[in-house]
Amino acid sequence: MWEFPGGKIEPGESPRGALQREIAEELECTVEVGEKVTTTTYEYDFGVVTLTTFFCELTSGTPRLTEHADVIWLSPSDLGVLRWAPADIPAIEIIRGALTS
Repeated sequence: MWEFPGGKIEPGESPRGALQREIAEELECTVEVGEKVTTTTYEYDFGVVTLTTFFCELTSGTPRLTEHADVIWLSPSDLGVLRWAPADIPAIEIIRGALTS
């Protein structure tokens, strides 16, 4: 399943700071974290995940994978073609609605 990049928030770190750090670590590029899209909570069989999604702008670098199998850039209208992790689906619906209307 597909997921947006990100990860756990370290002690003393803001959600936006955590996202910038995670993208730098996972994709070796820099982003400007913008407006919050949504926060969702989803119960998987391994535990409960709370996920906050933000709009971001790539400001430097070209994404290179350090931890994941693949990366893809899609227009908002094409987000529905992928099989997303359940915790990401509410954000996908909001993004598609906000950017394709």
